[in-house]
Amino acid sequence: MSEFVPSLSPSASVSTHRYIHVIGSSVFVSDRIEIDDTPQHFLGMFGDEACWAVDVPHGEDPSYGSAIDLFSYFGRATEVEWAIAGRAVQLAEWGRTHKFCGRCGTATELAGNDRSMKCPSCGLLAYPRLAPAMITLVTRGDQALLARGVAFRAPMYSCLAGFVEPGESLEQSVIREVREEVGVEIDTPTYVSSQPWPFPHSLMLGFRANWLSGDIVCDPTEIMDAQWYRRDELPNIPPRISIARKLIDMWVAEG
Repeated sequence: MSEFVPSLSPSASVSTHRYIHVIGSSVFVSDRIEIDDTPQHFLGMFGDEACWAVDVPHGEDPSYGSAIDLFSYFGRATEVEWAIAGRAVQLAEWGRTHKFCGRCGTATELAGNDRSMKCPSCGLLAYPRLAPAMITLVTRGDQALLARGVAFRAPMYSCLAGFVEPGESLEQSVIREVREEVGVEIDTPTYVSSQPWPFPHSLMLGFRANWLSGDIVCDPTEIMDAQWYRRDELPNIPPRISIARKLIDMWVAEG
């Protein structure tokens, strides 16, 4: 399978183009631009195919209702294609929210030498926003701690997650978030893997950690319920689109 290579401009070997029209936060993929005079962001090369994000203005729909959200697109595309579409959504949203300088209010313009919006007046550069978030599977013997968040779209249980605060290391954020959300103490977390998460602009950093002490006491503003589960009694868990599912599947396979 072809590899996706992020870049700022098409290579000389372009044979086809992929235009990912971003309609709100949904996508519609075509081999041509379906709407004129709208912002475009070059994403990179997928083999010899040049990939673009086309930012569709609010109220317009060149897909005539056929655009789909990224959750639905996951099962209809390869993981690489899904990641490209996620990149398109993130960059389109970045362009929409950085049209003006945050320091002096001047209209910004795309910089030519890197991925930034530049203010022609004061020179301030605005790069695409990326919010690092930790996600961790806490285990105790043959049990894993899974929780149901108050904001979950479906009744399911998942790993604990939260955003990294300024001045924190990733490991410190894992320990703090676990303590805040369910009241237990863990040992030093071990990094597993990461996943871009374009909902809307996160980078999920996956960890494993062992329980040290404490009983579950849920923060009611974040967690609806949390329990210890054995491998043979798992509740409804996240779909395979998420790194949370990968962490859980890895733990199940260990048993």
